[in-house]
Amino acid sequence: MSGIKDEMILRGLKENNLKNIDLNIPKEKIVVFTGVSGSGKSSVVFDTLARESRRQMTLNYPQYIRYQMPRYERPNADLMLNLSPVVVVEQRQPGSHSRSTVGTYMDINPLIRLLFSRAGKPSIGTAHDFSSQSAFGKCPECDGFGEIVKPDVHKLVDFNKSLREYAVRFKPLSPSGWQGRWMITGGLFDPDKPIKDYSDEELRLFLYGPPEGEKVYAPFHTKNGPQPHEWDGLLPRFTRLYIKRDITKLKGVTIDDVLAVSIRSLCPVCKGSGLNPKVLACKINGFNIADYYQFELTELLAELGKIRDPLGEPIAKQIKPQIQQLIDMGLGYLSLSRKISTLSGGEAQRVKIARHLGTSLNNLTYIFDEPGAGLHPEETDKLVQMMKNLKARHNTVIVIEHDPSIIKEADEIIEMGPGAGIHGGEVVYQGSVEGLKKAKVSTTGDIKITINENPRPFGSFFTITNAKHNNLKNVTVQIPKNVFVTICGVSGSGKSSLMLGAFKEKYPEAVFTGQKSIGRSSRSTLATYMGIMDDIRAVFARETGKPAGLFSFNSLGACPVCKGKGVVKPDVAFADPVTIRCEACGGTRYSAEALEYKYRGKNIVEILDLTVEEALEYFQLSKIRKRLMKLKDTGMEYLTLGQTTDTLSGGELQRLKLASGLQKEGQIYVLDEPSVGLHQKDHEKLLAVFQTLVDRGNSVIIIEHNLDLIAASDWIIEMGPGGGKEGGQVIFEGTPEDILRADTPTAKWLRTGAGSSQ
Repeated sequence: MSGIKDEMILRGLKENNLKNIDLNIPKEKIVVFTGVSGSGKSSVVFDTLARESRRQMTLNYPQYIRYQMPRYERPNADLMLNLSPVVVVEQRQPGSHSRSTVGTYMDINPLIRLLFSRAGKPSIGTAHDFSSQSAFGKCPECDGFGEIVKPDVHKLVDFNKSLREYAVRFKPLSPSGWQGRWMITGGLFDPDKPIKDYSDEELRLFLYGPPEGEKVYAPFHTKNGPQPHEWDGLLPRFTRLYIKRDITKLKGVTIDDVLAVSIRSLCPVCKGSGLNPKVLACKINGFNIADYYQFELTELLAELGKIRDPLGEPIAKQIKPQIQQLIDMGLGYLSLSRKISTLSGGEAQRVKIARHLGTSLNNLTYIFDEPGAGLHPEETDKLVQMMKNLKARHNTVIVIEHDPSIIKEADEIIEMGPGAGIHGGEVVYQGSVEGLKKAKVSTTGDIKITINENPRPFGSFFTITNAKHNNLKNVTVQIPKNVFVTICGVSGSGKSSLMLGAFKEKYPEAVFTGQKSIGRSSRSTLATYMGIMDDIRAVFARETGKPAGLFSFNSLGACPVCKGKGVVKPDVAFADPVTIRCEACGGTRYSAEALEYKYRGKNIVEILDLTVEEALEYFQLSKIRKRLMKLKDTGMEYLTLGQTTDTLSGGELQRLKLASGLQKEGQIYVLDEPSVGLHQKDHEKLLAVFQTLVDRGNSVIIIEHNLDLIAASDWIIEMGPGGGKEGGQVIFEGTPEDILRADTPTAKWLRTGAGSSQ
């Protein structure tokens, strides 16, 4: 034995806000990086360690292959030794393609189709024939979607208005889109006549198109002159363009937009499977492929164990480990047919983790970005056990985490800080859990939960009656108005179904902030995302008489050399990418002309270099100051207006999303897990925002697992008792003091956190 310690050696780390730090990270341990949001955790783990490991891994491939692979730039560090291959599980939500299910995301469905093509009786053909997207396999009635979606003419069209007055309520077909303008200018219809005044013939042509066998054309005026386009009727056109295609690939249109003007019903032929009768007639041990997709995962695992067919058994053995991974993550109640878009945050997080655990390789470094996000304290045990299993197989587990219940299980803790942004980027503690509790510089310690003993009184309610969305079991509940309410419960218990389904349906006027992540882009800044940039450009345009676009690096004001990027990346074939600051603009992104103009002594670049706090002192316009205050209220005063979203941490992105959502004026605010990605210290600021909103007469309702926020509520509603079929019921309603005496999953952990003996 050499006696040399097996550890990763990192020296001179300078990515983003890192201040030339040195680190030794032990291998085959559970290492947790913690610290306030924006302290530099991601800069170390993702932007330095993971990037360099990936970069070096690609060097093992021939150059022509490397050119086709993702290419990683060398991180800003002096030395990195003893790295191992990495498996990265980021915080981003799984893709929500309209047809994406648990089975497709986990790559289990192709194996199920292969199983039925080999062992199903009667045999019908290849594995592809069992797909609802194949020409043979799809249901002829619903075209493989499993449900009938038809336009609702009364939702789509306001018969009291004319085409010019936006009679068509669907935006892409209204005058704001080219098709709406075509209807107005094409000469087929009077654009100023209310639809109700159309003759029978005009109405039939408008809604359904010409009689069968006939074609009607109308000119659409382009820059090349009028071009004839065939008019097929509003309803057929809507069906063809927005129902019978994957609209997730379209810009400016969402599934919700389409469904808002449509009628949905279960397909009577395939009963929701999307498959034709011939496919459904093929069975294994009495069950068809749709039954396999509908089974709970525990039931499916048992059914796979019954297969004895010599062709089918080897395939079943390939499927079983993947099913078991999901069950081990506490997701045995899900089915392969469950749409990814319908999963709760905690469920989606665990499905994503399970996908990465199928390898038998060891001596890897697994990197998890806040795996506890969206999980109830009751569920973190399974997560911790998964990490310990990975460590036992001689892997290194690196976790970015704020959850104390996960932090305490670490072999080594590295806390970044002491603050965020320019105030962070240093290692403030490295060592054991016991040492962390004693470290004076640490912000992460045993923080005792404070129970709200003086909840606000209330006299009126939001009422939900007989809700049956997803797994809700005929739920009737009263949610107090004008107080701070928390909806809690284990993952999949029905929280989101209750609030983002039943409540949203009855109270659409509420301001909803969901879990959908913010897009990271080098073109999007703090100011653009908050809408502040529009106001700043308008001010410059008013003061200078120049077009507002001149003060945008995405428009007229862009540097002509780097096109508003601020950097250039020379494309040198087969070489690592290198980012170089643009010499023409000095990295400012703007043209020389744009920089000539000033407002109150500062040009546009100097303004974007202001922190939120400095901007509050600089700007006097109430519209801008109001938006800046939302950023300050959510603890983002240290960031500059020009900081791009691709450089923000997960916690900073979460707070930016909250700040944007809170800009919307309303009396009812519903927030889905606002604490995700936030450090314990950030919860105080978040709570202060919520309490202020309530004090002003608003109702604030949050879906939450975090015990600090639950304990600070005025009223708590817990769903459960379990997830999936085991959930969907209200198991507790009352104050934080009341729940301490209850027998629920949340109550147990609140008692522990508060140090209560009740």
